[in-house]
Formats: sequence, structure tokens, C-alpha cells
Amino acid sequence: WSQVVSEAEKIVGYPTSFMSLRCLLSDELSNIAMQVRKLVGTKHPLLDTARGFVYDSRNNLQMRGLVVLLISKAAGPSTAELSFQHDMVSGIYSSQRSLAEITELIHTAFLVHRGIVNIGELKSCDGPLKDMQFGNKMAVLSGDFLLANACTSLAQLQNTKVVELISSAIGDLVQGIYYENSKSSEENCLTDDIGISTWKEQVFLSHSALLAKSCQAAMELAKHSAEIQDMAFQYGKHMSMSHKLHSDLQPFVKESSSDTVAFSLNSAPVVLHQEFLGREAWIKQIRE
Repeated sequence: WSQVVSEAEKIVGYPTSFMSLRCLLSDELSNIAMQVRKLVGTKHPLLDTARGFVYDSRNNLQMRGLVVLLISKAAGPSTAELSFQHDMVSGIYSSQRSLAEITELIHTAFLVHRGIVNIGELKSCDGPLKDMQFGNKMAVLSGDFLLANACTSLAQLQNTKVVELISSAIGDLVQGIYYENSKSSEENCLTDDIGISTWKEQVFLSHSALLAKSCQAAMELAKHSAEIQDMAFQYGKHMSMSHKLHSDLQPFVKESSSDTVAFSLNSAPVVLHQEFLGREAWIKQIRE
């Protein structure tokens, strides 16, 4: 996997593993990092997210920005934009590189925001209550800081269609996370009767919208036609959906039987199995 990522980085001439560093090394964020150190010794999820910025063995934190750069390189300049090729480095416009960073920042901001714990569900082994409350405040503020940075960079692109696309992707993400949270509170209950089409709609909001709309925005920045923009949108959408399918599948394909990995009743294999089996027989199997 690391080899694939480094090959892709050579193609785009850009080490995307350092994409967020410019923001992460800023004075404001180093101040946040100092504050986050106070959470050491607790089980606050913000700590794991922060560790992931520095080292992530699966390299999947930076994938969205890398895909945006790869699709920009693959499409190249449009015929309408040939006069502006002096602005290109390794076949990619500087505005497309900025867009890749913005995509990465938005994704990171939402990762940080997801690290907010439900105080009512805490156990004594998780850490002192005041530390966990402090961690929640840090998760909200640092996530907001990253989002604000992304929005500032977005405005600097000076392209209203791109601003509209990425803003709507942020809206989709929020909507998707609200939906996820409304379901997670009912973990012990059987979920609604959803089909695979509903699953696709929900996954689009919470996982695919950002990459799909970023790929489309990259084509808009190179002044490509509506048809090519739609192809890029579909590519980003299906790329992230296949990533979600892969992660949904993991609890069912893990080899060691001792690990009874919890799976969501809203995951793709379960939803497909329900469509195949019928709701009644499915409920009976789940209960058994």
C-alpha cells in the first residue's frame, strides 16, 4: 500500500503525506497541540486522531487529496485553458493543488469533530470527567479551526462554482453525520428497514460527497466540460463507496474467529442480506 501511495506521489510530483503540514505547523495549531497533551493518560478519541496526523501506517488519511491530484493530472488542461499552462507544475494547476489541500483539511476537520465523546456514557477507566470535557472542547475548537482555514483557502480560489460545490459537500457531510448519530443511539434496537438504495444515499452523504465534489471541482478549475466534470464526480463517488464497502466487509472476512468484531446492522453486507432473505427471516436470524 505504501509503495502504491509513493508511486502516485511521484506521478503528481507532490508528497501528499505532508499536505496538512503547512496548516499543522502554524502557530495556532501548535498551540492546540500543546493543549491536547493534557489529555495524555485518558482514552479521549482526539488523542488517536492527533496521532494519526503524525503517523498513520495505512496512509489513508491523505488519500482524498491524492485522488484529487491524480484525477487533475489524468485530465490535464482543457482546450479552453491551453494559454494558462505556465501555471502548471507536473501537469497540475496550482489552484488544483490548493483544492487538494482544502479537501484534506475538511476531511481532517470532520475526523476531529467525530472525536467528541458522549459524557453520559463515560466509564471511570476512560479518564477524569474534567479532562474528557476539556477534550470535547478541544475537538470542537480545533475542528472548527481547520474548517475555517479550509473556507479561507476556498475563497482565495475565486471560483464561485467551486465554492458552491465544496460548501454543498460540507453540508452533505454534516447531514450524513447527523443521520449516523441518530442511528447509533439505538444500537440495541433493530434498525429501520433500509434497502441498498437507501444505504447508497446515506453513504454518499457521509463518505462520498466530499471526494466526488472535489474531483468535479478540480475539473471546473481546469475549465473542463460538464461531461468531464460529471465523469470525475462519478469516479470520486464510486471510489469512496468502494472504500466504504471494503471497510463494511472487514468484520465478516476476518480470519481469527476469536475476534468477534461488532458490525453495524446498517453495513452493506447486512443490508444486502436483508434484501436477499426478506425482513422477517432476517430479523429471526439476527435475534438468533
